[in-house]
Amino acid sequence: MVVTESVGRVAEGARVAHEGILRRQSARESAARTYARALPIVPVRARGLTIEGADGRRYLDCLSGAGTLALGHNHPVVLEAIRKVLDSGAPLHVLDLATPVKDAFTTELFRTLPPQLADRARVQFCGPAGTDAVEAAFKLVRAATGRTGMLAFTGAYHGMTTGALEASGGATDVRVARLPYPQDYRCPFGVGGERGAELAARWTESVLDDTKSGVPRPAGMILEPVQGEGGVIPAPDTWMRRMREITATRSIPLIADEVQTGVGRTGRFWAVEHSGVVPDVMVLSKAIGGSLPLAVVIYRDDLDVWRPGDHAGTFRGNQLAMAAGTATLAHVRENRLAEHAATLGARMLTQLQALTDDFACVGDVRGRGLMIGVELVNPVSY
Repeated sequence: MVVTESVGRVAEGARVAHEGILRRQSARESAARTYARALPIVPVRARGLTIEGADGRRYLDCLSGAGTLALGHNHPVVLEAIRKVLDSGAPLHVLDLATPVKDAFTTELFRTLPPQLADRARVQFCGPAGTDAVEAAFKLVRAATGRTGMLAFTGAYHGMTTGALEASGGATDVRVARLPYPQDYRCPFGVGGERGAELAARWTESVLDDTKSGVPRPAGMILEPVQGEGGVIPAPDTWMRRMREITATRSIPLIADEVQTGVGRTGRFWAVEHSGVVPDVMVLSKAIGGSLPLAVVIYRDDLDVWRPGDHAGTFRGNQLAMAAGTATLAHVRENRLAEHAATLGARMLTQLQALTDDFACVGDVRGRGLMIGVELVNPVSY
């Protein structure tokens, strides 16, 4: 009886604490909050795929920190790397000074890059979010080319700062030329497949070569090898190679946004590797910090026209994130987790695609590796 009452009091106390935290969040935080509205959860502990809430319940985490948790919550190799830095007495904030932790991170990062880029690459540590890396990349190619315009694609998502939003699919005040992104299910030309991808490529060539298109030669083109927020839409490999050819012959730097697609998620370490394309610039964030804030721009050395101080940021030397990132990158590489994602992803795609025959509400299943999307539709409209 005493035990039962004690357990009941603990459970009631947890419930009260849980509700109190949610109530204070609602009263204090911005109306812009998103996940918290749909998921009234107060995480207090996490490991791998599971989260325990302040209400005592355990949840399967299907968010994975919006792609930041390549190894899940609190993976032992990540925790060990963070503890090692904390216990060493090393400075945690160093701006852009060289440190052993940063040197280890850049060495491991360059080891994972496509060799043709790694052999002549430079890295810029910018602000801590992917959108900061996108802004830095835009600034870089504009400085290197002397041009200002940008090319982006319908359905794109590159972040929430002003320049990144202009290149994203939901833009309203557009100063970026928008091009068709090929896909089968909602092909902009109504044909899909290789023919749809070819038409999308021809459209791009026409926009660039027609002197009356209203689109002067741009400073760069940014694309996602797999569109994430746009609906998990993998770019066809042939189309990716066409974009590389089109930009290279016109001296337009090609920027690959690998913020969501990188670190093994699509079945290759970087999603551009599926097509063999070597971009001029890569923007990286999310998983490269091992769950902690970190973002970088990787680019060809001949684009490195910045003068000292042309681009900076107070939090561009996050030592804990670099240590966690090094551990994550090395663990994914050494354990061939990208190949594992390819195998599991192929199995999942096959099983999920079978649902389209049995359920009218499953409109399409698509993806690459373990970056998979299921599009649910109103069957009455289809």
